[in-house]
Amino acid sequence: MKELLLMLADLWMIFAGFFYGWKLIRRYDNYLLGLEWFIIATSGSNFLVWSLLGGDMGSPMYAIAYFFDAFSRSVGVSLILVMGLMRVTHRYKPTKAVDVGVFALGIVAGLYLRQFHGHGLHVVPATFYVVVNALSTLFLAYFSWRLWKIRARGLAVAAALTTAAAAAIAVTYDFFPIPGDDEYGTIFYILALSTWGTQGFVYFLSYRALHDHNAATGVEPAPDERSVARA
Repeated sequence: MKELLLMLADLWMIFAGFFYGWKLIRRYDNYLLGLEWFIIATSGSNFLVWSLLGGDMGSPMYAIAYFFDAFSRSVGVSLILVMGLMRVTHRYKPTKAVDVGVFALGIVAGLYLRQFHGHGLHVVPATFYVVVNALSTLFLAYFSWRLWKIRARGLAVAAALTTAAAAAIAVTYDFFPIPGDDEYGTIFYILALSTWGTQGFVYFLSYRALHDHNAATGVEPAPDERSVARA
């Protein structure tokens, strides 16, 4: 049953990442968020295939999983997420050079930090992950407040609860193993994958709500108007 729930949680994260990532790119030209959503979904796909092939810890797919994990925990679901959401909170649209630069930073961070996975607790990188998550959580609290301010109360609550759950996962990840969990952390990963998939879903709906509000108040053009302008 636990393995089935783990696979379902992973499939949910894969679907949310690819589906809503594509929508963010296609409808809103937000490559920062869209590509990060794709990276999360690709990470989930790699994990799923690795598991179905037997879960060999000597497989290159195991090392790739660590890279994706380090990428998203250090830069992806922190700096890239905040920069992407600032599109609807502060009308911030980085240049293509900045887009490329921040993903390059994520790649460098992922390649460096993956060495610290496994073999016990590494306090410095584990603390770094928690700190960057805490900083992102502060912005996401503001993001939820912006939703509340435009009377998207349900989304504001959903975004706040999802953010709180993700923060709890970030702290639990290295420092507080779930009592009774197995050596592979199956229960933890069921909760983590479910939460990360829900983040992709809820943050997309929240982004759309703020974008639509901005378009309705004349802060930025509606997606259809932008498409006509490009044509």
